[in-house]
Amino acid sequence: MTTKAAPTPEIDTIIAAHLHLEGPLLPILHALQAAYGHVPAEAHAPIAAALNITRAELHGVISFYHDFRDKPAGVHVVKICRAEACQAVGANALSEAVLAKLGLDWHGTTPDGRVTVEPVYCLGLCACGPAAMVDGALKGRAKADALLAEVSA
Repeated sequence: MTTKAAPTPEIDTIIAAHLHLEGPLLPILHALQAAYGHVPAEAHAPIAAALNITRAELHGVISFYHDFRDKPAGVHVVKICRAEACQAVGANALSEAVLAKLGLDWHGTTPDGRVTVEPVYCLGLCACGPAAMVDGALKGRAKADALLAEVSA
């Protein structure tokens, strides 16, 4: 899997295209993630300067929203619900099995770049837990083997 380099002129163009918006930070971050598959570290200083915020404030926003990444995700992204309702019906066992079979920790990507596993805190399928999402598709009553088969195909 190749990653797109983060040239400063393109980053500056993306930032400038959103500065006219009220509250431009999230639109800037979404645009960068759409362009690069993540929010490149090279973009942090230009964003902070353009919006007159500290890099610490920027980091706080990026780390608060689980959809923003600091490196590209795998080809397939598996998100497993960690909310209490799903934990009550087996989400811990589900996540342990998926992570163990892939040899990953949370937010990890397999060495071949095929699969990234991320925690999420509620997918809205509380009555059908444990819930997961594979490449944007919701999965209720998720089973580790089914999730792994889907990303192995």
